[in-house]
Amino acid sequence: MTTSQYFALDIGTRSIVGLIMEYTDSGYYITDMVQKEHKERAMLDGQIHHVPAVAALIKEIKTELEKRHGTLTHVSVAAAGRALNTQRSTYTIALSGRPALTKEDILHMELSAVQAAQEAAASSQENSHHYHCVGYSVLHYLLDQQEIGSLEDQQGDEASVEIIATFLPRVVVESLLASLKRAGLVMSALTLEPIAAINVLIPPSMRRLNVALVDIGAGTSDIAITNHGTVTAYGMVPVAGDEMTEKLSDTYLLDFPNAEGLKRALSEEQESMEITDILGFSQEVSKQDVIAELLPAVDKLANAISGEIRRLNNQQAPKAVMLVGGGSQTSGLTQLLAEKLDLPENRVAVRGIEAIQNLTLHESIKRGPELVTPAGIAISANQTPINYIPVMVNGHEIRMFEVKELTVGDALLSAGLSLPKLYGKPGLAKMITLNGKTITLPGTHGEAPSITLNGETADLQSAIRAGDELMIHKGNDGQASAVSLKEILEESLTFNVYVNSEPVHFDRKVFVNGNEEPVAYILMDRDEITVQKKLTIADACQKAGFPIQHNKTPFSLTVDSKIMYFPQWDGELLVNQQPVKRNSYLKELNPLDQIELQRPVQPTVSMLKKALNLVDIPFTVTFNEEKIEFPSSNTSFYKDDRLLSPDDLLVNGDEIITKRTSGHVYFQDIFSHIDWTPPTKSGKIDILKNGEKSSLTDAISSGDELEIIIY
Repeated sequence: MTTSQYFALDIGTRSIVGLIMEYTDSGYYITDMVQKEHKERAMLDGQIHHVPAVAALIKEIKTELEKRHGTLTHVSVAAAGRALNTQRSTYTIALSGRPALTKEDILHMELSAVQAAQEAAASSQENSHHYHCVGYSVLHYLLDQQEIGSLEDQQGDEASVEIIATFLPRVVVESLLASLKRAGLVMSALTLEPIAAINVLIPPSMRRLNVALVDIGAGTSDIAITNHGTVTAYGMVPVAGDEMTEKLSDTYLLDFPNAEGLKRALSEEQESMEITDILGFSQEVSKQDVIAELLPAVDKLANAISGEIRRLNNQQAPKAVMLVGGGSQTSGLTQLLAEKLDLPENRVAVRGIEAIQNLTLHESIKRGPELVTPAGIAISANQTPINYIPVMVNGHEIRMFEVKELTVGDALLSAGLSLPKLYGKPGLAKMITLNGKTITLPGTHGEAPSITLNGETADLQSAIRAGDELMIHKGNDGQASAVSLKEILEESLTFNVYVNSEPVHFDRKVFVNGNEEPVAYILMDRDEITVQKKLTIADACQKAGFPIQHNKTPFSLTVDSKIMYFPQWDGELLVNQQPVKRNSYLKELNPLDQIELQRPVQPTVSMLKKALNLVDIPFTVTFNEEKIEFPSSNTSFYKDDRLLSPDDLLVNGDEIITKRTSGHVYFQDIFSHIDWTPPTKSGKIDILKNGEKSSLTDAISSGDELEIIIY
């Protein structure tokens, strides 16, 4: 059978208890115990105020136990639960414009909430890292103020996390270490007094129940609440056993030691006690009278404990209350607590050391509820010791409680490094106005801090061990917003409209502060953007190349470099076969709109002559006995250097050049009006006009008889 021996100390406000415990295969066995009271007020509310005095008393206990058990060098101790500080805190971030949350983002939120709670716990201290975080639990995740099971990959406007965290002042641990060192002892394990008591009285299988554990000592009453499988809160009230002692001292005019003796005698079977006051007068008092005198003080203690229990338990009474510690034996306390918490009397009970499973005591050791905490310290040293490990953070050594598997995030909290400040600041945002609506253009998000653990890349969740070296560098700040017009415009800026069955391409105009800008323009803070929303029929026709000034489309020609309008040939404007006005809007810039120009007639050159009042004169001659009749004009029309015939069609916008002659008609002009081909055989030719010889260049008159005779 294997046997292990443990030395444990319960360093209290009134006294120090030292015990030797052995652990075997069959369970725990307390072989020896020494309890000594402080000779002076070396401690106050669980905090060591006089290290040499406390160290001297520890040394006395150590020496006495060494006489029976050999040299003792290592000891398990507990930090006072009354020094614990429990805080709730919430941390909120905006989600607009950022990617979905990752596990690393959520952990950053949790640790930021813990850091806010740490600052609240240390509100009277200059530095928040003077407090150890000994554990935290997430109470709620919120998305847009609605509770949600997980924030990972969620999207919304804002996300929040609410936590409850417990802290311990560093000075509590440092003074413990100093006292032990002065007494020649090394701290082998550390626990917390409420955790020590809970571990032995409320195993994990019972922690799903809402139970309050109250350790009533001399100066304070420490409270721990369990629920949902964990310890949810710790608290303390500065009212405990000394209140009873002071009440007896005032009532019976006793010094403090005699009043303490009278209080302890109440737990014995005798019905009356003899006391001597400070004036030397002796009297016999009955037990019932003393209990009656104590009732106001007991009521005050019950009020303080029940009020703190409700505060820690969301203003509700727990299912049951367990009392430990010497002050738990105060007469009438259990009944008053049950009454004030609206619980049945059997739901409030004093639990002694006999409630600890697999634990036996040497016959010389008196059993009682005051032994629960020291026994719990020794057992916790074996089952769940809390190591106090050193870690280097950016070249500085810090020490941490190993109450759980420690991570890089825990080290940052202990080092006092601000989690939000380690992340790069977001880039500057810009405010713009788009078609009258204000829009925020956020800058890029700041980068996460770069973390190395023993030279290797790590993150906030990376586990750390004693002696590890951490280097944390602030993440890079985000860049200012750099967004182009194209990136913020939801609708397309380009489209096609069909004009006379031909596609015409359009670019919608965008104006910034009244000036037209390209879509590549980078937006500046307070820019006002206006997008051309509507396009008129006139705009489309202008783009197509035939500008219109009125509801009908005018017909114009450029004659001898002068623009001339001919209303008789104007066309009607149609969109999808329906008449429209020039200032009508194309409906939502529909690319299927068909814009057409419909004209009453298609003008010709002869129609233009008439419109220009250029009247032709009839001209009649006889050629080789055949009568020929044709109009005679002194104006010719040319387009692109080509002579136009009277039947040639004219198009809106044509450029026409006119040429005028002297008014004579020549013999050779008749060949433009007849179909005559000279013979292929050449011979003698006579050209006659009215029977007389002539030539092709001779002028002729209407009525002349013309001949060409070939021999």
